Amino acid sequence: MPFIPHTDDDVRKMLDAIGASSIEKLFDEIPVHLRGNALTGIEDGVSEMDVTRQMLSRARADEVELCFIGAGAYEHHIPAAVWELASRGEFLTAYTPYQAEASQGTLQVIYEFQSMMANITGMDVCNASVYDGASGLAEAVLMAIRANKKSKSKRVLVPRSVNPHYRSVLKAIVSMQGIEVVEVEFNKSGGHLDLAALKPFEGEDFAALVIPQPNFFGVLEEADALTDWAHEQNILVIACVNPMALAVFAPPGDWGKTGADIVVGEGQPFGIPLSSGGPYVGFLCCKMEFVRQMPGRLIGRTVDLEGKPGFTLTLQAREQHIRRAKATSNICTNQGLAMTAATIYVSLLGAEGLERVALASHHNIRELSQATSRIGSVERVFNRPVFHEKVLRLNKPVAAVLEHMANNGVLGGFDLSQDYPELGQALVVCCTETKTPDDIARYVAALDKALTEA
Repeated sequence: MPFIPHTDDDVRKMLDAIGASSIEKLFDEIPVHLRGNALTGIEDGVSEMDVTRQMLSRARADEVELCFIGAGAYEHHIPAAVWELASRGEFLTAYTPYQAEASQGTLQVIYEFQSMMANITGMDVCNASVYDGASGLAEAVLMAIRANKKSKSKRVLVPRSVNPHYRSVLKAIVSMQGIEVVEVEFNKSGGHLDLAALKPFEGEDFAALVIPQPNFFGVLEEADALTDWAHEQNILVIACVNPMALAVFAPPGDWGKTGADIVVGEGQPFGIPLSSGGPYVGFLCCKMEFVRQMPGRLIGRTVDLEGKPGFTLTLQAREQHIRRAKATSNICTNQGLAMTAATIYVSLLGAEGLERVALASHHNIRELSQATSRIGSVERVFNRPVFHEKVLRLNKPVAAVLEHMANNGVLGGFDLSQDYPELGQALVVCCTETKTPDDIARYVAALDKALTEA
């Protein structure tokens, strides 16, 4: 908060009232080695004006004129109305209530979010949001383990073409529950998961297969064939999607003969700024047959005793918050503000607007790919169709090239050499509808210069 009203005397009176000698004593159950250190970078007795100037200076240090990174967080144009409305007091400070009747407005906007995401993904039902796409994937895996009654193995198949940060979070969350994450290699020519890589797993017991669309390389997967293969093996399908891509590609509910079973993803492309990494808003959808295994909140529409429409929390077991690993969910809140912004964004753009954003983004990455191909030391890595990201291989260390480009005001992409060393000096670059022909030309010039001088 920008203003802390409590004086030292106020704090002393409150501590005396509860019988504590200091604020630190209120947290004495936290082991010393886990406590944070002092904030050495903050001076004592600095005026509000000086603190504000210092914070603005630090914020400007994060500003770069052109961003082409992507890799799970995407820069899209956000209409001014989105955050003008989301920042109103009734939304800005709202908290998802435990008692459904306490805040009909909050519940209604969550209901609208659910309805929109279910429609976009082609699924029957959507929950009231999960924290972000990464933790959402972990929740989807936990849900699949519970929902797949034909599997007893607690094993899931996850392609290495899934976002490496998502895979890291997934392993951190599910490993302590005895769930095994079996990673599957991607095709080195196309960057996609092909059926040949799944052949060795046929006949084995797995609860779920994760299918990214598009995957971390921006490559489109053969979703129909992969979905049908999984269902033939009695394996549930978890679609991990970019919702903006679904404006132009088949929704997971239409994949294969019967569609995906669970859909999860990050809602950040829908009206959420990059914000140096968050907070963002995950979503999780599923077929109706699995709804009782769905984590998080679910808002339903009903009528009261007078026949007036109303909204209410539904299908949430109260004891889930104390059952720990045995609970259907340990999500005790949701990203309400980000969810509100996403709902307003989708409402403003509509189906036609989302399609235009997606098509413009796809057009721009094609233009960027063709332009960079004219640089002799740049190679396109994969030969498969993409959405709005592309993997390029350079003849110099990526880190040095990206640093040089950043010094010239261009964030040139995401370095893949750490997570995918087999690709060599490769990076994934993203181009959304926000980029103009001049922006693309500036990117190419900055990359060419960096390859010469870095």
